[in-house]
Amino acid sequence: LLFAMFKKSGLITLHGPVLRDFLKGDGRNAEWLLKLMTSDELTTVNFPSGTAVKKGRAEGVVLGGNLSLICHLIGTPFLPSFRGKLLFIEEKGEPLYRVDRMLTHLLLSGGLEKCAGLMVGSFEECGDPASVIDLVRERCSRLNMPILTGLPVGHGEHNVPLPIGVRAVLDTGTMSLEFKETCVRT
Repeated sequence: LLFAMFKKSGLITLHGPVLRDFLKGDGRNAEWLLKLMTSDELTTVNFPSGTAVKKGRAEGVVLGGNLSLICHLIGTPFLPSFRGKLLFIEEKGEPLYRVDRMLTHLLLSGGLEKCAGLMVGSFEECGDPASVIDLVRERCSRLNMPILTGLPVGHGEHNVPLPIGVRAVLDTGTMSLEFKETCVRT
């Protein structure tokens, strides 16, 4: 739904926890949402426990979400172009072999090669997290873009809401995603 809304209308949408999950954990998810929705201050998402699979810096429009849902949109009129995008992916409850198949599908579709950068969020209940990082490294290291893991997005305790359709800079030197515009338009 988020991709379709963004592609068909150009509206900024938010990928984040469902309403009942905003107050779980330490409250950072709810604080982040409030900041995105009410502040004209530019924000930065840090990857404190992230890994730079491929180093670099890239600017583009943020796009992303659940890997299996993105793959299901391939070939439909609801998948936005990946050209110049900073793509983030996350997943829950898929065995590693399925994650491998979906990542390979995304690569073979030609979508990933058009991206400016790739960010990997949480892959909850998808096997050993180190195996997911190894898989991303194996499949994606030939791509000419910065690739970071450890984005606090997905189905884990820390699931910061991310605006889809906002310009940002992904930088492996600072291990961050720095937004260049706000989510709220006046």
